[in-house]
Amino acid sequence: MKTLKKIGAGLALFIGVMSVFAGSKVLLGLDAKDYNVLPRLVAYNVAFGVISIITAYFLWKENKLGRMMMWAVLSAHFLVFLYLKFISDTAANESKMAMAFRISVWIVIALLSVVIPKIKNKK
Repeated sequence: MKTLKKIGAGLALFIGVMSVFAGSKVLLGLDAKDYNVLPRLVAYNVAFGVISIITAYFLWKENKLGRMMMWAVLSAHFLVFLYLKFISDTAANESKMAMAFRISVWIVIALLSVVIPKIKNKK
């Protein structure tokens, strides 16, 4: 059980570091994209990358705050995805796909860190 939780925390750390690294390069002008970039979305991704790293720490420590933060990150990403998909006229398809990827990873993190251990503990 602990192994699943550690893998979930590792995934949270990986996606957090990846978001901070990739987003910072775009914000600093070191990585130009050939599609429409929304600076506020990139800033969101960097901020939530940092939050993801903090969440990974709490998940690793099996702290209750980690589970709460995990659900908050997943919810925030889902709400941003809905905005990009249905409200924003300027969001590039790449941005929508990247957010869908983040949601998918956070669903896996939730399954590994909370859902599967909870089911296994009931048995």
